Amino acid sequence: MSAATYCYNHPQTETSLRCNNCDRYICTKCAVHTPTGYRCRECVRGHSKVFETAKPLDYVLGFVIALVLSFIAGLIATRLGFFVILLAPAAGSIIAEAVRAVTGRRRSPLLFRLTAAGVAIGGLWYALPVLLSLLSGGNTSFLLSLLWPAVYTLLATSAAYYRHAGIQMGRR
Repeated sequence: MSAATYCYNHPQTETSLRCNNCDRYICTKCAVHTPTGYRCRECVRGHSKVFETAKPLDYVLGFVIALVLSFIAGLIATRLGFFVILLAPAAGSIIAEAVRAVTGRRRSPLLFRLTAAGVAIGGLWYALPVLLSLLSGGNTSFLLSLLWPAVYTLLATSAAYYRHAGIQMGRR
């Protein structure tokens, strides 16, 4: 009969499951299922840090470039009316590729979110006068003019985030 083994994180929980990376005993609460087997949370966290390569300047550059390019694209897109539905995703993809080129294709979840935030703020800039007018008790007839900046912002932001993060939709 072998001695009982316990989870390194929960010493009261008996287990025979081991992390396939560090060989520590882990319970089912601590185990993370990966394509190569079960791993402890520390090994998974350490492995994901390898893929974060962005430098501090990349965060600033990513946000500013996305903001400026989205501001310019928003100026054009909001004047196109219905066609913004077709052009906003392309604008978001172009903005994401521009950020990737300037940052040397370095990666970080924070960089992806800051790029998306820059696109969103740049796109909503044209809605700001309408929103300020509404907040100051102005005429509500401007409400319809919020439609195309909002559509542009939604479509361009999501396209930029997914394109920059490298998320493959619909592929396996």
